[in-house]
Amino acid sequence: MRVGLYPGTFDPITLGHIDIIRRAATLVDRLVIGVAINRDKGPLFDLEERLAMVEAESKYLSEKTGVEIVAHPFENLLIDCARDVGAQVIIRGLRAVADFEYEFQMVGMNRKLDDSIETVFLMADAQHQAIASKLVKEIARLGGEIEHFVPPPVKTAVLEKFNKR
Repeated sequence: MRVGLYPGTFDPITLGHIDIIRRAATLVDRLVIGVAINRDKGPLFDLEERLAMVEAESKYLSEKTGVEIVAHPFENLLIDCARDVGAQVIIRGLRAVADFEYEFQMVGMNRKLDDSIETVFLMADAQHQAIASKLVKEIARLGGEIEHFVPPPVKTAVLEKFNKR
């Protein structure tokens, strides 16, 4: 069984994340969405809320593709999380060249820690390349429209956080 790990903070999950999840599901038999606890980032949503959003948005994709997609919280090293879930491949989404530079360094470090786990990069679809959770939150906080960046239930959750229904 090919197991893939797609890690991130998912604060909140965006249409770009969902596109990567959909495409990653074609590459593996089981896809684990690693939801990083990452207290240093000061997430808008707590871990339980982010897990619930990831699970809700992944459910349809799992049913449609027949691939098991599960959310898994983690706070340890990414490579340790990959080992914990039995992943042979780490899936990373790339939006721009700036993403690649950081990810290139991460791959090098992860290969030193465990060279049996591969990393696969999926380029963001052109319509999703500009989407970043950080920007979605900033737009919402300032009263802008986010419906083109997140699914409707996520939009509602983000606006509730900022009390802007």
